Amino acid sequence: MKAIGFKSSLPVDETESFILFETPTPVPTGHDLLVKVQAASVNPVDYKIRQNSLKDQVAAEPKVIGWDAAGIVEAVGEEVTLFKKGDYVYYAGDYTRAGGANQEYQLIDERIVGFAPTKVTLEEAAAMPLTALTAYELLFDRMRLSKEKDAGKSILIIGGAGGVGSVTIQLAKKLLGLRVIATASRPESVEWCKNLGADVVVNHRNLEQELNANGYTELDFIVDFVDLNQYWDVIVKLIKPQGQIGAISDAKAPVDLRPLKRKSLSFHWELMFTRPMFNTADMIAQHHILNKIAALLDDGTIRSTLNTTLQSFTVENLKAAHRMLESGTAIGKVVIKY
Repeated sequence: MKAIGFKSSLPVDETESFILFETPTPVPTGHDLLVKVQAASVNPVDYKIRQNSLKDQVAAEPKVIGWDAAGIVEAVGEEVTLFKKGDYVYYAGDYTRAGGANQEYQLIDERIVGFAPTKVTLEEAAAMPLTALTAYELLFDRMRLSKEKDAGKSILIIGGAGGVGSVTIQLAKKLLGLRVIATASRPESVEWCKNLGADVVVNHRNLEQELNANGYTELDFIVDFVDLNQYWDVIVKLIKPQGQIGAISDAKAPVDLRPLKRKSLSFHWELMFTRPMFNTADMIAQHHILNKIAALLDDGTIRSTLNTTLQSFTVENLKAAHRMLESGTAIGKVVIKY
């Protein structure tokens, strides 16, 4: 089968930052599905792994990454009970497992796979798993928000036009009934956030002043999808007493939790790969979450955050997708159609 990987961490414009090669098609065992990948999206984790996982070394075999895909089940392992050959599926995969979605066929544990939505394209479906799981787990599993107790409260989403922010806006508005304030700075990203349901969009470059100008001196919930170190001081200042803070960004320096005590604040990390990485007892929760997201897409409650589709699975298109994400200006999701 065809696969695209890399042997060393190189700048994306280097000739061998990605390499096309042939490799045997794997055979599923246990709980694994063999999926023929038909569309895959690219996330910031992809370029970060490409940039850092093989620094100052050259691997014997190319490393294949990719953590968002949709496709059709070609074969199943002997312990599989949730799916059968011919089912259309979508998933975000396992950060620690070799052999990602940047290949024609992929092995994936059925417990972290959902049935693909039926009323959107597979490209639109492939845009959703990693970001939807991240947003859903943060809001519902980590922060434990609910419409019954939290409707009408305010949430600030730092990084509203990105992949995770785009889903979080929709879930916070449609499922929780929150008043959503998102950050964005360019006209096109502001419009994107508003179209997804944000009540207010403020410029992150003057965050406190913009919030105050819109009548917000404190907020019930704040989630950061950009840079926790950069925004930590203003987050602590703006969050209401007994409020909640959530984050997915990698802190490049220690985060001082001591200021949280005075307001009795709670802080939540979210990493969507935790369940598969540690094979947790509730790993199958991701199967159920993805099925919920598929239903929400099919009934029109939320929409896919696909914004750019690249036609055909090639080295050039994979480089182009990484280049877009590295620029920091991508809106929504970038998907490659296989």
